[in-house]
Amino acid sequence: MISKIDHIGIAVKNLREAIETYRGLFGKEPEHMERVASQKVNVAMFRAGESAIELLEGQGGTSPIAKFIDKRGEGMHHICLQVENLQAAIQQAEASGMELITGLAPEGAGGTKVVFLHPKTTHGVLIELVVK
Repeated sequence: MISKIDHIGIAVKNLREAIETYRGLFGKEPEHMERVASQKVNVAMFRAGESAIELLEGQGGTSPIAKFIDKRGEGMHHICLQVENLQAAIQQAEASGMELITGLAPEGAGGTKVVFLHPKTTHGVLIELVVK
């Protein structure tokens, strides 16, 4: 059901500064940049083979990313797993005792459909499931 690790999300205070850092690491520009209003986040994606590093900057103090940074500081925010069938993956996760943070998000980066699993049910790791 899980086809690959799609990306690892990193929460950052300043997207421009983080892009400079990761531009130096990857030796290239981000592959994709976008504002995702439904998630209150600005993103920049650096592709690394089949996977990517997603830099996340909150849009204002009430965004989930801003709240995360206020509580935990900058750093790894989530691991995103690409699935073939999102509804089936949700059913499997719930049958295994995992809880959704919310229902299906209206839209993720790049127009994808996503859902997040609560870290209290995944050993402290926020898991995003995505279908493309």
